[in-house]
Amino acid sequence: MDSPGTNAPPTDTPGTAPGLPAPGIGTPAELGDFLRTRRARLQPEDVGLVSYGVRRRVPGLRREELAQLAGVSAAYYTRLEQGQSHNASEGVLEALARALRLTADERAYLLALARPGQRRRRPAVRHEKARPGVLQLLRALDGVPALALGPRFEVLAWNRLGHALIAGHLDPASPDRPLDRPNTQRLLFLDPHTRELFPDRDTEIRRAVSALRVAAGERPDDPQLATLIGELTMKSEEFAALWSWHGVRNCAFGTKRFHHPLVGELELEFEMMQTPDGSGQRVQMFTAADGSPSEAALRLLAAEHGPHLRVLETERP
Repeated sequence: MDSPGTNAPPTDTPGTAPGLPAPGIGTPAELGDFLRTRRARLQPEDVGLVSYGVRRRVPGLRREELAQLAGVSAAYYTRLEQGQSHNASEGVLEALARALRLTADERAYLLALARPGQRRRRPAVRHEKARPGVLQLLRALDGVPALALGPRFEVLAWNRLGHALIAGHLDPASPDRPLDRPNTQRLLFLDPHTRELFPDRDTEIRRAVSALRVAAGERPDDPQLATLIGELTMKSEEFAALWSWHGVRNCAFGTKRFHHPLVGELELEFEMMQTPDGSGQRVQMFTAADGSPSEAALRLLAAEHGPHLRVLETERP
């Protein structure tokens, strides 16, 4: 996933205390929290305001300053932050997005939070299943680690090298079991083996939470996604602190470094490709530079585990 950039929280991350449940997805309170955290990261000089050296009691811009930049009244903006206004116009939201210097992902997230009445309620609990074409693609990518992920970052399938790279300590058949299939977010924060897999852990967890924020904005009424966020908030102080910062970024490509227990250090490029059917499923693929030590390490990993790994479901009668 690409680097978190300005979404990286400061050392004294504000927001929900670790161990407490996160606010409900898409609630007015969450909209207020998002606006506050985005306002807190801007300094007066960032937006051309003169502070005259006066010591400020709170980090970032004041509400009055942001309201002035966005062309709205301070009283109206205050109601938005306090969750008391539910009908902000698109013009106001666009003005706030410009004033806050939101990225495209953050702007989309802001619009999703501010439009709860326009969302179509999704079905209750539904277990995803990778399409046959996706499974065939994984099988064809024999020399490339690849995973099929559901909209909640659950692993729907993996090919032999994807399993060996990401979760060789888990049962290869685990994606076939909806009730206990692996979830890359849960593994990253709660699984001790996965904790040792990423030497750049701080970067990895920040961009993972930012990607989960995108998913939460797209699926605000998804009970399984809400359950996952609640579980991670309760069980991981790291997650709770990062979730409270409201970083938002769709991590579709980038570089990952691994410290693999069998083949050592790898540096791999990854691409996250969305399936075109609107299901929210994605295919994640990893590649190494030609002739690099990482390419040699991938070949070694395939040789070590090749006979035991496969794409699940495709080989069933």
